[in-house]
Amino acid sequence: MNQGVAVAGLYVRDQDEALEFYVQRLGFRVHTDARNGNYRWLTVQHPDQPDFQLGLFTPQAPTVDAATAQSLREIVAKGGMPPLLLVVDDCRAAFERMQARGVEFTQEPVERYGTVDASFRDPSGNGWKMTQARPG
Repeated sequence: MNQGVAVAGLYVRDQDEALEFYVQRLGFRVHTDARNGNYRWLTVQHPDQPDFQLGLFTPQAPTVDAATAQSLREIVAKGGMPPLLLVVDDCRAAFERMQARGVEFTQEPVERYGTVDASFRDPSGNGWKMTQARPG
């Protein structure tokens, strides 16, 4: 039996805005975009990870009530969710490429801990750490 995590979700304030960011600026591709009434199941994939999807979800019913949805939107906007990690072959080159596509970085590439990393946020406030893969 094959088991593992197939989808990890994050909350976004606007799914269309998030979709544009993850596809046009980060280079992900759409995996699933399905609607059921007001609910939208939207996932994207990094082209090098065909077995994993990143869900771009708005806090809403049926998963949470209206008051909780509002609290979650506020927490995400403040950058209160745990950061995500994007591993790249060359952090400086990825930084230049992504910055040219309009990604706003909160930290330029820095050498530390035997690698290079940088930080950025998506339009909803979700924090990302971009780390260069260690050789070998």
